[in-house]
Amino acid sequence: MKTLLQQLIEFLPKEDVLLSDEAVRPYECDGLSAYRERPAAVVLPNTLAEVQQVLKFCHRHKIPVVARGAGTGLSGGALPHKTGVLLSLAKFKRILAIDPQSRTARVETGVRNLAISQAVAPLGLYYAPDPSSQVACTIGGNVAENSGGVHCLKYGLTVHNILEVKMFTMDGELLTIGSQAYDNAGYDLLALVTGSEGLLGVVVEVTVRLLPKPEQAQVLMAAFDDVIKAGQAVADIIAQGIIPAGLEMMDNAAIRAAEDFVKAGYPVEASAILLCELDGNVDEVERQIVQVNAILAQAGAVDIRQAVDEQQRLQFWAGRKAAFPAVGRISPDYYCMDGTIPRKHLATVLGKIERLSQQYGLAVANVFHAGDGNLHPLILFDANKAGELEKAEALGGEILELCVAVGGTITGEHGVGLEKINQMCVQFNSLELMQFHAVKSAFDPDGLLNPEKAIPTLHRCAEFGKLHVHHGQLPFPELERF
Repeated sequence: MKTLLQQLIEFLPKEDVLLSDEAVRPYECDGLSAYRERPAAVVLPNTLAEVQQVLKFCHRHKIPVVARGAGTGLSGGALPHKTGVLLSLAKFKRILAIDPQSRTARVETGVRNLAISQAVAPLGLYYAPDPSSQVACTIGGNVAENSGGVHCLKYGLTVHNILEVKMFTMDGELLTIGSQAYDNAGYDLLALVTGSEGLLGVVVEVTVRLLPKPEQAQVLMAAFDDVIKAGQAVADIIAQGIIPAGLEMMDNAAIRAAEDFVKAGYPVEASAILLCELDGNVDEVERQIVQVNAILAQAGAVDIRQAVDEQQRLQFWAGRKAAFPAVGRISPDYYCMDGTIPRKHLATVLGKIERLSQQYGLAVANVFHAGDGNLHPLILFDANKAGELEKAEALGGEILELCVAVGGTITGEHGVGLEKINQMCVQFNSLELMQFHAVKSAFDPDGLLNPEKAIPTLHRCAEFGKLHVHHGQLPFPELERF
């Protein structure tokens, strides 16, 4: 394999083909560092022609390919294949065009999420999806995982904020999917590609939708002495027909960690806090501030604070966006989960997570995109203690299965990757899984793009003990190899 991969330097600069163990080691994992694997090679192409040549070479020799952006993913989606090529797109970081009239920007796949908003800020525009890792994560990775962020409740996920992608198939064909028109004929392939986790193609360019900055944005922070009351307040706000720009929730463990780290002004004695951002024109925001204040008070908030200026508004959000690294300061390790539930079950699920935490003897700090039911429980553990990682994974698996049991899903924005592949067997039956494999096969018949991720085989589900056979038999006999 090493001899074969040496041929990559025939069409790539020698310094952009990494083959030694020392050179490839930095690429052995993404943000989920519990899973590690060194690739056979890492390539860092500079042009689209080089990307195309790499893919054609690997397709010809049946070599697996895993595309990687910034490596901030949290589900093992960019975990390398031990006999494959890790295709880094880090050099593709140009903003190609900005059109303020159509409110769009055309960017390369390696452009950082936050860099888009920074580039268009002088025009009074911004890019809405804002994952907590936006200072580092790339737009290509956002498309792969359908990333969201604290403002996704009102403005949507990545799929709602992009118009077009260009991507290479495994055999090197360049496809343009979507368009800048309002609608497209045929299948909605843009929605299919968004969130496909690198299984269908390698995205190299994205046209994003830009939004005008709202006239006013204001944040309320409400403290509660009971997590259940905070959960109910979320449902009460939405029930009144109010759609905040962001509606985030943190429990006491997350509050204390964030406050110690950022000094955001959080009340550290509170059992939970809600951050509710309202934006729009001045009259609309002022009216909704009064409404939400009343709802929060009626729901049992013991303290309600309104940001006095833009600096304090940003400070309130800084604590929430820094919650993950903040928790990392209070525990040797933590395992970040990602599941989504119907909002009406928020209070019930929080109570069950607390009971599971006690059952496993592992603390859990909870941070949520509460408005759309996207949970991010952070399971605290010490990987240096024998068996604790396995215990954390088992607890995480139960939390995901709990999400499915109440009518939710095993992921909201982090993707399935390798981390949640067993829980796919819980959420989907054999017919649905085979349909996923059929779509994958239509784009990548040899299964070379990001193999063994996201979609479990029926054999794996059977081994996991969660094979749900549809009507007593396996469909699509021609795809039994999956």
